[in-house]
Amino acid sequence: MFRMAYVNGRYVRHGEAAVHVEDRGYQLADGVYEVTEVRDGAFVDLDRHLDRLDRSLGELAIPAPMGRSALVAVLGEVVRRNRIRSGYVYLQVTRGVAPRDHAFPKKPVRPALVVTARPADRAKADALAEAGIRTVTQPDIRWGRVDIKTTGLLPNVLAKQAARAAGATEAILVDREGFVTEGASTNVWIVTGDGRLVTRPADHGILRGITRTTLMDVAAAEGLAVEERRFTLEEAFAAREVFVTSAGNVVMPVVAIDGRPIANGAPGSVASRLRHVFHAHAARTSLQSSNKCT
Repeated sequence: MFRMAYVNGRYVRHGEAAVHVEDRGYQLADGVYEVTEVRDGAFVDLDRHLDRLDRSLGELAIPAPMGRSALVAVLGEVVRRNRIRSGYVYLQVTRGVAPRDHAFPKKPVRPALVVTARPADRAKADALAEAGIRTVTQPDIRWGRVDIKTTGLLPNVLAKQAARAAGATEAILVDREGFVTEGASTNVWIVTGDGRLVTRPADHGILRGITRTTLMDVAAAEGLAVEERRFTLEEAFAAREVFVTSAGNVVMPVVAIDGRPIANGAPGSVASRLRHVFHAHAARTSLQSSNKCT
C-alpha cells in the first residue's frame, strides 16, 4: 500500500508530495504545526490540538487554510487512506508561497497546508515506558516565544541529537538560571517526596503541551496535587520521580539524567499509573465523526 499525503488541496502519494521552492515554511520556517495521536481509530484530544493551532496561527498572523470542520475532514481522510488505527497525524500550515523576503508578503498569499500520517508501534512504546528512558541536559538556547508551535526547531534538533549521541532518548533543557524548562520535544515533570506533581508554568518559556494539559485533568481525577512552578535541575536529581509528556510519549518515565539515576533508577509508580489511565480521560473524536465534517 502506498502512503498518502494531503498537499494544498490534493491527496497524493507520500513519495511524490512536494511544496513550492519558495514556500515560506521551507525558506524561513514561517509556519506552525500540530501532531495528534490516533488511537484505536479515534483522534486523541483533537479539539485541544486545533485550539492550539488557531492560537499559533493568530500569534503569527497566518490565516487559517480552511474552516475547522473541513480541516477535521481532511485529517480523517488522510488517516483513512493510510489505514492508520494507531499512530499519529501531522499537519503543517505555512504562510504560503511568495518571493523570498523576511517581511510578510505585501500581497496576501494563500496559506499552505500539508497533512501526513504514520502508524505507531504501541508495544514498543509500552516496553520503553516499562524500562524508562535516559536523558541528558542541554542549555536552552531557543528563542523567547516557544509557546508558539512553529516549525523553527533547529535548537531542539541539536539538543535531541546531543541526546542520541550520548545514548539517551531525550534532552532536558535548562535555562541560564539553572531551572528546567522542558524537553527537546516534551514537557518535563517531577514528583516530589510528598507526592506532588510539579511542572513549569506554561508561559512564553515552554510550549503548553496538550498531553500536559490533559494530564492535569487526569491528576485531579486521581487525587494528585499539581503545582505549576519553576524547578531546578538539582530538584530533578533529588525528585522521587521524573517523567516527560507529549503526544508521542504520552507519559514516559525518566530513570536517569546525565548518567545519574533518579531515585532507584526504575520507573516510578506515579508515572506508571498516569500512563495507564491517561487515555481513559483524554477526549476522543472518531474517524466516523470526522468524515461527517464537511
